[in-house]
Amino acid sequence: MEINLSQVIDRGRASEEEVMSLVSSDASDALLAAASELRDREHDDVITYSRNVFVPLTHLCRNVCHYCTFATTPRSGQAAYMNPDEVMAVAEAGARAGCSEILITLGDKPELRYQSAREELERYNHRSTVSYLVEIAERVMRETGLLPHLNPGVVTAEDLQAMRRVSVSQGLMLESTAERLCQKGGPHYGSPDKNPQSRLQTIRLAGEQAVPYTTGILIGIGETRAERIESLLRLRELHDRYGHIQEIIIQNFRAKAGTKMSKAPEPSVDEHLWTIAIARLLFGGKMSIQAPPNLHEGNLDRFIVAGINDWGGVSPVTPDFVNPEAPWPQLDSLAVATASAGKTLVERTAVYPGFIFSEDHWPVPELRARTLAMVDAQGYVRTDSWSPGKSDPPPSLPASINGSPRRQNAPFADLISKATDGNDLDEEQIVRLFNARGQRFELIRSAADRLRREVNGDTVSYVINRNINYTNMCCFRCGFCAFSKGKAARKLRGRPYNLEIEEIVRRTREAKDRGATEVCLQGGIHPSYTGNTYLEICRAIKAAYPDIHIHAFSALEVFHGAETLKISVAQFLRQLRDAGLHTLPGTAAEILDDEVRAKICPDKISTKQWMDIMKAAHETDLPTTSTIMYGHLDRPWHWARHLLHLRNLQKQTGGFNEFVPLPFVHMEAPIFGKGRVRKGPTFREAVLMHSVARLVLHPFITNIQTSWTKMGTQGAIACLQAGANDLGGTLMDENISRSAGALHGQEMRPEQMESLIRSIGRAPVQRNTTYGVEVLGNRR
Repeated sequence: MEINLSQVIDRGRASEEEVMSLVSSDASDALLAAASELRDREHDDVITYSRNVFVPLTHLCRNVCHYCTFATTPRSGQAAYMNPDEVMAVAEAGARAGCSEILITLGDKPELRYQSAREELERYNHRSTVSYLVEIAERVMRETGLLPHLNPGVVTAEDLQAMRRVSVSQGLMLESTAERLCQKGGPHYGSPDKNPQSRLQTIRLAGEQAVPYTTGILIGIGETRAERIESLLRLRELHDRYGHIQEIIIQNFRAKAGTKMSKAPEPSVDEHLWTIAIARLLFGGKMSIQAPPNLHEGNLDRFIVAGINDWGGVSPVTPDFVNPEAPWPQLDSLAVATASAGKTLVERTAVYPGFIFSEDHWPVPELRARTLAMVDAQGYVRTDSWSPGKSDPPPSLPASINGSPRRQNAPFADLISKATDGNDLDEEQIVRLFNARGQRFELIRSAADRLRREVNGDTVSYVINRNINYTNMCCFRCGFCAFSKGKAARKLRGRPYNLEIEEIVRRTREAKDRGATEVCLQGGIHPSYTGNTYLEICRAIKAAYPDIHIHAFSALEVFHGAETLKISVAQFLRQLRDAGLHTLPGTAAEILDDEVRAKICPDKISTKQWMDIMKAAHETDLPTTSTIMYGHLDRPWHWARHLLHLRNLQKQTGGFNEFVPLPFVHMEAPIFGKGRVRKGPTFREAVLMHSVARLVLHPFITNIQTSWTKMGTQGAIACLQAGANDLGGTLMDENISRSAGALHGQEMRPEQMESLIRSIGRAPVQRNTTYGVEVLGNRR
């Protein structure tokens, strides 16, 4: 049969018959283009690699592959294994060089062939190489934080289980299913562990235990193209059944001096490209297809054109011990080569993003906690130590690599233009914006800043206000909250308190005496509070200071108040309005997606309830703000859904005054202490949230605020130059971020705000809560 590549692209992958029809074809432009399109649908412009350190735990092996120089025989005076201190020295050097992965490779079961291996293992109190490997991997992880990836060869189910507890991923190259290669004269003759059925059995057992697994084929060792396809099909069958294969490596044979195959012909580049493209067609877009970057000379961008999305491990510390004649490329050179194909080089961990966020793949919570602390919302490696609330200065945002063809970004630029023109974007389009890196990141940031200038001019507004958090006692169990105190939160810092109404009024007087136009009131859901509590607070403040603006009560507090009074939310909102409430903060939104809410705040109001309360407030002539609390276990599509909820409601009511991104502060958060979430957004993600919000919410929500308490002053400046136009409030007292571990202070005085704003060439404007101008900023 003839293959119709357009139909393959539409279906997502090719059938066995379709790829078999290509056995006699060449690596045509049409074939490579189809492979690239499948890849781009899932991976867009990202090409990944892992910064690793390579540890050959032992070079001894019971197999005698005819092309291998990794395996050696015992030599007098030479240890059979690296000792623990030797391994740790290499691992520590890798950690200092910024590696996230330690790749531990070894020969198959040398103790079954060599007496010296058995004796040395006995001195280490082990009976098998795998047992020793488990001890080493556990120590490396515990003492250096590196994530182990283990390649021990053919193993048992018990071995896999033991290794699973000390590694984030494992691997075994299938190489080939052609059994004739194991017969006399073949490259695997005399190598019992190269039996294809044994290797497929190990890969199957790994699938049964949900081990994130790396495998692949070795081309050019005497197999036919049809046999390559058969090998890939067997791997596809296993992955279809278990879903555990995280990457397929298409590795080319290299003839090495001193081996029986030293004179054997190596596969051509075109042969390698053809095989990569066939693998992409067979596995579709989602699977990671890898080609090692050090095994071919010449332009690496050809392999990107053929459909790869990963370069594999690249070590800044150790050589490729399997192919010592082929040095790793420098990472800067690899980034340039990747950019020349219109892609962005991004670092990953040893375990791929699709597995990181799946709880099914983590039998040991500590492994998941370590991995989550290393990654961003896409599951790629965090490239700096910045987190919201920490005192560290924000990093410089990475510049795009020269050489990326602008034509590659033309569709992306069109997407940005669609947003700046005020058109609706769908979820998939917004996710593409949130995933932007390199040149695309800069396109978004600059477009958002231009749009901000068009809509808001070159002013930055702020409000003089005071936060009054009247109680930190709460009967809800939000996993991210370090502020509330209850029976389950006694270990959190700070004592429980509950302010009397007289104290709330006194603090309001202090705020007014210092020029505040607003008091912002929020607190925990105290078990003794009813709707009357909130009404009494408003009445007391209004009676004492009728001209102060009361900005108070999250949607959860409104819900609680209505429920305790046994009236509707709309009725309670009217009572609050009549008692003196002017506006509501848009907090308690967190992430407007119930998949996330079920994990971070399971007993809190649902997405629909939050939206309904906001809509009811707007219909009661109570404007609100809108917020997002992001950077924990949420992903870019959750952010997209959140923004779409806000945009759609704003179209109906026009009641949102502003949008305030609130990056998750992790340091004291209970859910972070349990190892279940990330360390807040990266700096790139935090800036992007402001930029993408400016674009997506335009023209309906025109004010984007940045939180100086979470971003810090320098972080806030970056956001003001990326679409934000408001610096929020002076606060006077800020307890919620501080309780979570934020170190950016409780107050920023008006003169400090205005100095910061002028430092970036913008004009400060003091506003009221609803963005009416109160006083033109004139402090020097």
